[in-house]
Amino acid sequence: MYRYDAHDQRIVEQRAAQFRRQVQRRLAGEITEDEFKPLRLQNGLYMQLHAYMLRVAVPYGLLSAAQMRQLAHIARTWDKGYGHFTTRQNIQYNWPDLADVPAILDALAEVQMHAIQTSGNCVRNVTSDPFAGVAADEIADPRPYCEILRQWSTFHPEFAALPRKFKIAVTGAETDRAAVAWHDIGLRIVRAPDGGRAIQVLVGGGMGRTPVVGKVIREYLPEAHLLTYTEAILRVYNRHGRRDNMYKARIKILVDAMGADAFAAEVDAEWAEIKDSGLLLDGDELARVKAHFEPPRYTPLEDDPSALEAPRLMDPEFARWLDNNVFAHRQPGYRIVVLSLKNGELPPGDATHTQMDAVADLADDFSMGRVVVTHRQNLVLPDVEHWRLHSLWRKLRTLGFATPNVERVTDVICCPGLDYCSLANARSIPVAQEISQRLTAFDTEHDLGDLHLNISGCINACGHHHVGHIGILGINKSGEEYYQVMIGGSNADDASMGTVLGRAFPRDGIVDAVETVLKTYVDHRNEHERFLDTARRIGFDPFKEALYGNP
Repeated sequence: MYRYDAHDQRIVEQRAAQFRRQVQRRLAGEITEDEFKPLRLQNGLYMQLHAYMLRVAVPYGLLSAAQMRQLAHIARTWDKGYGHFTTRQNIQYNWPDLADVPAILDALAEVQMHAIQTSGNCVRNVTSDPFAGVAADEIADPRPYCEILRQWSTFHPEFAALPRKFKIAVTGAETDRAAVAWHDIGLRIVRAPDGGRAIQVLVGGGMGRTPVVGKVIREYLPEAHLLTYTEAILRVYNRHGRRDNMYKARIKILVDAMGADAFAAEVDAEWAEIKDSGLLLDGDELARVKAHFEPPRYTPLEDDPSALEAPRLMDPEFARWLDNNVFAHRQPGYRIVVLSLKNGELPPGDATHTQMDAVADLADDFSMGRVVVTHRQNLVLPDVEHWRLHSLWRKLRTLGFATPNVERVTDVICCPGLDYCSLANARSIPVAQEISQRLTAFDTEHDLGDLHLNISGCINACGHHHVGHIGILGINKSGEEYYQVMIGGSNADDASMGTVLGRAFPRDGIVDAVETVLKTYVDHRNEHERFLDTARRIGFDPFKEALYGNP
């Protein structure tokens, strides 16, 4: 994984020291909250419903065991004993005291972490495939490309005050696990017609008030032009993006207004001016960054199907976990293991300080000291020897992270909602917990297959409800919490937006509504057919009729 050099370290230490002085001025009353706001946002500090919230950057979701232990220490020392892993592959602390934030930033700097550009109208944390570097279907490891983009975008003088926040995702696999079609820029490493590698570029994707699927504007960008072309896109957006209305300021609005072809032509014109500039990546620079991501020294192993045959037969729960939470690895004899943070006890994505410490220990013991945060609010141990899976499972079960529900209906994505967020219209966390409890008892929960349920407490879509196979949106109706149900969304290769089925349900009716949708699917599906495939085949009318009756 990437290690800071002296320059990187100096930057984060100096930023923490600068913010300490800014906090001291705020606490002394020398600056107002309005004057302090742009300063704190530059350091990932938000004002939530009840307290400040600090969002910590986890570039492309990758953590060392030492970093995870420091995150646990921060939760234990300066928060309420837990952290919240987010859909941006970051971690948030919901209860820090302002006076303690400089100490938290110092602690982060000690382990090569920070909160820089996790908020504000700038290029945010670059996200990627949580299986990056180990996926069996990978064309190229996307993390070096992410790191190059991170270094280029941090403190970029031209893009520090964009019309609106800006998000980039990169994947290098045949299967899109990074939701590239739902980002301001999505980059996909592909095989070029000449047999080499190139980058497919998508722009204008996003959720929120105006959900839009990103559009491809260049099929085969040479790798050397990763930064020149990305900079051209940002320049066009910075020049033409709307600043008169924050709800119309994202690049997706600009691309839609101009049309994808016209936008691409504008980018090409800008690119022609800078494509041979100092941003052009030569082979030495690519090799330098890629050297930071050399694979670990794997023990030569062979896949032995009989190694787990006995525990699989003796323990159906272990067998179910193997089938749902363990994935193929590019290295023979190894597996990728997803730790579910959806056990129904804590809010989705939450982990206590003791759990984080334990995960760090497991990473050292089982996964060469590495942990990855997923955009579905789970954690990954990317390098587990297959013959040790049963031993790992026993430890995860004790920890509460062995729920066999990855990519299943109870693997719920959920935003903080009205329990924490000042923007929310309705609660999300208790709804997610109640649905999970109901569906755990649903006879066919594990027979439902690949099924994503996403919940947002407001239209800003931090819970990604637009792309849930089943999406739930909390709204306010005359002071009461109501919930819209939509189906048909996807953030994968078959990217699509969900469609609202009808009128919203009151708080005490939403769990029943979700169960009705699932029963309708079971009644209409073909053998081995996913929920999404059934919904697309039969259309939405059977679901509407089940929920609302005949019109």
